[in-house]
Amino acid sequence: MKKQLEYINLANNISLDKLLLEFPVIADFLDNLRLNSLPTEMPLMEAIKTVNGEVLEEFGLDHHSVLQSFREFMDIFMQDESPAVNVQSLTIIGGCNKTGELENVEFKINSGDVISIVGPTGSGKSRLLNDIECLAQGDTPTNRRILINGNELDDNQRFEMEGKLVAQLSQNMNFVMDLTVREFLEMHAKSRLTANAEDIVAKCFACANDLAGEKFAETTKVTQLSGGQSRALMIADTAYMSNSPIVLIDEIENAGIDRRRAIELLAKRDKIIFVSTHDPLLALSGDKRIVIKNGGIFKIIEASEEERQSLHAIEQLDNKLLKLRNRLRSGELIIEDI
Repeated sequence: MKKQLEYINLANNISLDKLLLEFPVIADFLDNLRLNSLPTEMPLMEAIKTVNGEVLEEFGLDHHSVLQSFREFMDIFMQDESPAVNVQSLTIIGGCNKTGELENVEFKINSGDVISIVGPTGSGKSRLLNDIECLAQGDTPTNRRILINGNELDDNQRFEMEGKLVAQLSQNMNFVMDLTVREFLEMHAKSRLTANAEDIVAKCFACANDLAGEKFAETTKVTQLSGGQSRALMIADTAYMSNSPIVLIDEIENAGIDRRRAIELLAKRDKIIFVSTHDPLLALSGDKRIVIKNGGIFKIIEASEEERQSLHAIEQLDNKLLKLRNRLRSGELIIEDI
């Protein structure tokens, strides 16, 4: 009831132009009823009264029932504005490895934590990410269970919230729509009812360009972006637009982006971050790291002060390698001592 009163207030007291600025998705509501030429200086319901009744009759509506349709429309889309659960913690309860040996682990991660997942190729890092993505309840090959805020989720909660609680950034980002970068960001902002959408789109674009190795334009087609540019765009999008409180990232070091800045950006948004990585710089930058062996959780290591002190030397080496890569990319010859 409280939300319905809020929607009535929006429709009756805020000019349509301001309403569309705050909730761009309302344009879809108007388009569906062929009301896209309403006077925008008026509140929505006052503007509706200027419409010929015959136009509304085509949809079985009158001036009064449009308000009810507006409330129902907003109810549907506002459900996606934030996750149904305020995630304060995620707990991994161990299952078994590839040979059936028990993991014997119960591991709690809090909001804002960055957890790295390390292990040889094929050891099962992606399997752990998949268990977290589907909020496993002992129904995957590993038999692990994932708790949210210390509680198990029933099937209705798991599948109703799919795509809300967990966002996954895989190694390969493939776009199928031939939109420009700006059109893609505007579409996503509109679908999420993002407030101040124009500012957020601008922030996302600037952030993506800061993270990417090679700059791109707002008019660049998303299908023309390189793998690194695509990953940078989706990380910026996840940071500024996605409401998902849990983010899974698979081998970000292969994306050709500023990976440490990307992780720091997401962590500042109070999300729980899991990063599968072979990169010592990323692995040691996390709060904890999960070591995977033979398909199971072999060890959980909390970052020590001694390890953190070694990061400086690793960063110096990484910066030197980055300079070499940039020189190669720009066509320079590597003939002097490094």
